[in-house]
Amino acid sequence: MFDALWVSTGAVALAEIGDKTQLLALLLAARFRRPWPIIAGILLATLLNHALAGWLGALAAHWLTPQVLRWSVAASFIAIALWTLRPDRLDTDAPLPARGAFVATVLAFFLAEIGDKTQVATVLLAAKYHPLWQVVAGTTAGMLLANVPVVLLGSRFAARLPLKAARIAAALVFLALGLWAALAGAG
Repeated sequence: MFDALWVSTGAVALAEIGDKTQLLALLLAARFRRPWPIIAGILLATLLNHALAGWLGALAAHWLTPQVLRWSVAASFIAIALWTLRPDRLDTDAPLPARGAFVATVLAFFLAEIGDKTQVATVLLAAKYHPLWQVVAGTTAGMLLANVPVVLLGSRFAARLPLKAARIAAALVFLALGLWAALAGAG
């Protein structure tokens, strides 16, 4: 009943660990030291970005034949699994907008998510799962699950995360989703 919600939440929460937007959350927390406007900014930016990505994924599901969609989704999930194994880096010299914490976070997070693996995953999840609101709510919840502790606890928490193990777990989740997508329609 809520498969789209749970799969989307888990996939994005795992994929976000060690991602550049998680590093951005840490940078914003260190710069502004105002956690609640940063968290609200992450929420709004992610909702906007992932709603757009989810809508594109749902459209793609209508444009493509079921066979082409199945193999495209399977190959893309497997590609994301490989992409997830590569650690992200954030250019810390990049200037942040000289506005308040909320506006800076909305702008920075929205832009950082464009083309990011969690945005691509949102497109794919929306092409595979229905209803769309569950995918967007799940991917947004996954982003918050991964980023809110970083914002609240700052560098102490981020330094303790087993990033390599988290990347491997996320890669295995995406690999499993890719294999499941490839095998689900076969037969």
